[in-house]
Amino acid sequence: MARSIDITKDRQQAIEAGCAVLGAGFPIAIPTETVYGLAADATNPIAIAHIYETKGRPRFNPLICHMADLAMAERHAAFDPVSRALAEAFWPGPLTLVLPLKPESAIHSLATAGLDTVGIRVPKGFAGELIRAFGRPLAAPSANTSGKISATSAAHVDADLGERIRLILDAGASTVGVESTIVKVEDGKLRLLRPGGLPAIEIERVAGQKLLRSKKASAAIEAPGMLASHYAPGATVRLDATRVDAGEALIAFGKTSVAGAEDARIVLNLSQDGDLAEAAANLFDYMKRADASGAATIAFSAIPDEGLGEAINDRLRRAAAPRE
Repeated sequence: MARSIDITKDRQQAIEAGCAVLGAGFPIAIPTETVYGLAADATNPIAIAHIYETKGRPRFNPLICHMADLAMAERHAAFDPVSRALAEAFWPGPLTLVLPLKPESAIHSLATAGLDTVGIRVPKGFAGELIRAFGRPLAAPSANTSGKISATSAAHVDADLGERIRLILDAGASTVGVESTIVKVEDGKLRLLRPGGLPAIEIERVAGQKLLRSKKASAAIEAPGMLASHYAPGATVRLDATRVDAGEALIAFGKTSVAGAEDARIVLNLSQDGDLAEAAANLFDYMKRADASGAATIAFSAIPDEGLGEAINDRLRRAAAPRE
């Protein structure tokens, strides 16, 4: 079983233990403001291979590389003016930029799935401190079995991956609760690859232009979270429910009533007040709780497709997609 260290009790011990396991070439679970990450040395192909093996993740699916700060990021990727403005405005924070990889970068091609671009983020808080102490970028997808619900607490990680990893660094519940927003600049145009914890409207405000969105899924995987089926519980997921059948789990939003809720196996509400930030923070934890209830189907009531609602609905559509 994985060793767990509470960083609120001994931050220095957590950094030293984390650096030791990372330096030995093994992945560890780290807290970030978005979700918990399964982190390993982005310059070490053996360490990166351990991430894919631990998660059961397809190797054509690239990994986000996390940096301590913008200066570290500049050593590995080339920044255009729009991307630089976004980095200066939102890092550290829940924004990933897909950028051209510099030829001299030590990031291994296994982390980028052989692409000539790299997804880069600077996380808030402890994760940034750990990366700074380690001195190298960390490749870090979400700390869960590939395709399943992301982890927003150390307990989630332990229940899923605890027997497959050596160390979990525990900082309590993730405050954002959904993965980072991923954007890419192409020919001066800004494209949204994955909605996430930073609302599109904030990005557009700084960039001074609209985010372009794909009308249909691309066959090319340019960034994490682009697989059609992803973030899936064991139960079937049903969206925009106006009624719930007996024995189904219901995850509601706001004060809208759902017919048949009294006969549901479990009823959870992402936010009674209709607060999308609260809903995002609760999303993956409530999906896990509904799945653990034994219900064969989880019904979600409608969630507004604006602000953080865009990221929530993206995760729900992928969770509800047909599974191969």
